Amino acid sequence: MHTKQTVNEGLKRAYLITVPATDLTAKIDAEIKKVAPQMRMPGFRPGKVPANLVRKMHGEALHAQVVNDTIRESVDQLLRDEGLRPAMQPEIGLKEDYTEGQDAEITVSLEVLPVIETPSTDGIALEKLVVPVTDAQVDEALAGIAGQNKSYKDAAKTKKAADGDQLIIDFVGKLDGVEFEGGKAEDAALVLGSGTFIPGFEEQLVGVKTGAEKTITVTFPAEYQAANLAGQEATFDITVKAVKVETETQIDEDFAKSLGLDSLEKLREIMKAQLEQQTAGLTRTQMKRALLDQLAAGHSFAVPETMVEAEFAQIWAQLQQEAANDADPAAALKQIDEEKDEYKAIAERRVRLGLLLSEIGQANGVEVSQQEMGMLIQQAAMQYRTEDRERFVQYIQSEPMAAAQLRAPLYEDKVVDFLFDKATVTEREVTVEELQAAIEAEETEAAPAPKKAAAKKKAPAKKAEAEAAPAEDAKPAAKKAPAKKADAAAEKPAAKKAPAKKADAPAEKPAAKKAPAKKAPAKK
Repeated sequence: MHTKQTVNEGLKRAYLITVPATDLTAKIDAEIKKVAPQMRMPGFRPGKVPANLVRKMHGEALHAQVVNDTIRESVDQLLRDEGLRPAMQPEIGLKEDYTEGQDAEITVSLEVLPVIETPSTDGIALEKLVVPVTDAQVDEALAGIAGQNKSYKDAAKTKKAADGDQLIIDFVGKLDGVEFEGGKAEDAALVLGSGTFIPGFEEQLVGVKTGAEKTITVTFPAEYQAANLAGQEATFDITVKAVKVETETQIDEDFAKSLGLDSLEKLREIMKAQLEQQTAGLTRTQMKRALLDQLAAGHSFAVPETMVEAEFAQIWAQLQQEAANDADPAAALKQIDEEKDEYKAIAERRVRLGLLLSEIGQANGVEVSQQEMGMLIQQAAMQYRTEDRERFVQYIQSEPMAAAQLRAPLYEDKVVDFLFDKATVTEREVTVEELQAAIEAEETEAAPAPKKAAAKKKAPAKKAEAEAAPAEDAKPAAKKAPAKKADAAAEKPAAKKAPAKKADAPAEKPAAKKAPAKKAPAKK
């Protein structure tokens, strides 16, 4: 094998590898000798098929296999011999007019990672903005949960049911006078106006009293999940066993026990911890952005164009998707197009920060363990259909680049945590609003200012910039899921709803369908 460098400009490299025809022929002969003993052919004893006959029958396939193996081995050897660290997958080609019997000329072009002086981890100073959780905030959060867990009490027997009231009913559904399977229930709870049952069912019960018996006629929706009922007209014989009105839920020991907890004190502890966790996420975002700003300000070096282009493509795709969903898509698309250069600058910053974090992590022994990687793979595999999960796992295990992309976000977090531990951190108590304002201020300082404000325009690129994922082991950063809105911590915790009773045939809302399963990446 003979290697000649053809390009050496900045981070760009190109080579011409020449593999003599004699080497290829020798490899093909070796392959024929290896497979011949395994060949079976009428007229020959097992393993005695002549080599020339094997060549005649399988020579073309063996030649293609040898050429492919030779290309891979030659490129691997080139990277080792030259000490190259590719920024992205090298572009590899074989001379177009190559035919068997000729020397194989292989072209290899790539960008290499820049040589970065290991950044110092000394002297990093960060301010940690902490939001204390008050008893009043816990009370407000509990009130929100109580509001979602409505209680009802029996109304006077003369009370006529209205929207918002709860009925306890028995019902029997019939098609052409014949009871159908699944159309019967006893002591079913139904809140009028909730839209739980099929259209027309609840409306016909407005005004009933406790003890009333009524037969109603409804038509099942054409798209109803039970095919035998879809579009069919049915009757329901209904007995109203109770009319109940909403009552204020008391936040007390009984309320806590209704949520499966031992005491109200335990409920308050859990709620306070949830609120602290929400604001802790904002605090981490603020500290991380301040950290990345310090790193970016102290380092300037050329970055591989291919990595920047890949990063920009992710940002641009997200911007275009959001613009397409804007109230005025044409105006939104026009604006982002005017700011294209600014987003390219953001992509370059992200790549540079990723390389810096990777360099810091490698220099200080930061690693993602095999156990952590295994958990990442299993979590990612759950996004695929059951029958495709094993294929996905095999794909990740066989493709170093894909594995690196999956590992990158976790690696970044571990490097950031390492730097937090090394930094001098001072704490300052602030309100949620002050913390959000600090994060927005850091966004403005870190990202290029837009030329003009767009209506309802999101700033995914700014957010993405602050979350620069490191390219561990010289691999491109993985695309991360959009971060939660910064004001999430100001919202009340998601209320824990009481388990809903399963409705039988008249239920309008079937169980939610799962999103179409992702297809596992094709094996290369």
